[in-house]
Amino acid sequence: MARVPVQFTLNGEEKAEFVESGATLLKVLRDKLGDTSPKGGCHQGTCGACSVIVDGELRLSCLTLAETCGGADILTAGGLAADGRLHPLQRAFMDEFAAQCGFCTPGMIMAARALLDRNPNPTRDDVVEALSGNVCRCTGYEPIIRAVLTAARSNSQNAA
Repeated sequence: MARVPVQFTLNGEEKAEFVESGATLLKVLRDKLGDTSPKGGCHQGTCGACSVIVDGELRLSCLTLAETCGGADILTAGGLAADGRLHPLQRAFMDEFAAQCGFCTPGMIMAARALLDRNPNPTRDDVVEALSGNVCRCTGYEPIIRAVLTAARSNSQNAA
């Protein structure tokens, strides 16, 4: 297969790689760049475990071709914490016991981040809609929904 040069920003760091034509962003992130926060669940775009934010848009990295990400700004759950401090969403997921096995957690957090970026004060229904593309087999979703609403409240208090 042909190898294609791709440059992008990953979690604030410039990256340049040769990738196999047709390789998914998930494969490149995990296997070439060592960012294992996006999880390979279904590899069909139905579970959301591989969710990342590309140029401000929530994307399924298992369906996104890496070669289409040239010049993009990519954010993964692995890039949320800063200066040794958890992101408010990560903290809320811990405080609200929103992770059990943890497999879906990075994708859930990225879906929640995309929501809060466009709607900092979501309703419960907004959160349910935003997370509808992510599957969790452990929590029953209520702790996850609470965590997102807690993080939103925390963000709005910090902004005031």
